[in-house]
Amino acid sequence: MANATYYAPQGGLPPQTDLLTDRAIVTEAYTVIPRGVMSDIVTSVLPEWTDTRAWIINRPVAGGATTFAQLIVEVAPGGGAQRPEPQDEVEGFVFVTQGALTVILDGAEHVLGEGGYAYAPAGTPWSARNDGDTNAVFVWIRKRYEPIAGHVPAPQVGNEQDIEPSAMPGTDGAWRTTRILDPQNLAFDMHVNIVTFEPGASIPFAETHVMEHGLYILEGKGVYHLNGDWVEVEAGDYLSLRAFCPQACYAGGPSNFRYLLYKDVNRQVAL
Repeated sequence: MANATYYAPQGGLPPQTDLLTDRAIVTEAYTVIPRGVMSDIVTSVLPEWTDTRAWIINRPVAGGATTFAQLIVEVAPGGGAQRPEPQDEVEGFVFVTQGALTVILDGAEHVLGEGGYAYAPAGTPWSARNDGDTNAVFVWIRKRYEPIAGHVPAPQVGNEQDIEPSAMPGTDGAWRTTRILDPQNLAFDMHVNIVTFEPGASIPFAETHVMEHGLYILEGKGVYHLNGDWVEVEAGDYLSLRAFCPQACYAGGPSNFRYLLYKDVNRQVAL
């Protein structure tokens, strides 16, 4: 997968000549944050980090997705954090989309290039820094871990390009899933996958399920069917889907349509 590409926001501001109309939308079932609205003025400075800014693209809110937070983080050369996660009960997953990030996880040092990832179980010490001479950009998923007896997750480090994707049944490989966290391991209360559609491939039915989604588009463009609405999306856009939001899509081409997908799994519903 040497030709894999990953979109990273560049910030800036649109010119004064632009129209105000855009594709951003918030509904009772889903949110779409298009890449064009990820400007400089919506970034946050995180107190644990130096020479860093972040686009916070999901957080638990009333009427929205509640299981996770998601950020796009840009770290300048020399920047980083000795203790990125301020809450011991929160697990984290980082995925690098630009540059390289040096992560020390549970005492071991790893340099994550583009497509590289690291999973830090709740309570596991980790740090991150940018030792390069260009900005490092990564997607960061945070979730309060739901422990269960007899199952403890281990740290995970790798690169998605080294994982063989699984073809979805009946698609001849045109729809395939790169499963980064083992879906059969009950220690994980979330899955993080990369979903790939070749041009023209589709999800041909409206998935309607309890799992919430955070969906960051890495490459290409497509059309998503969300709770009865058709929404055009492209690389750099972000979708947050509530539980039971009906969802389907097809890839628009000319390149593959790929996205990084979060979902909460493997736990009983708390009543």
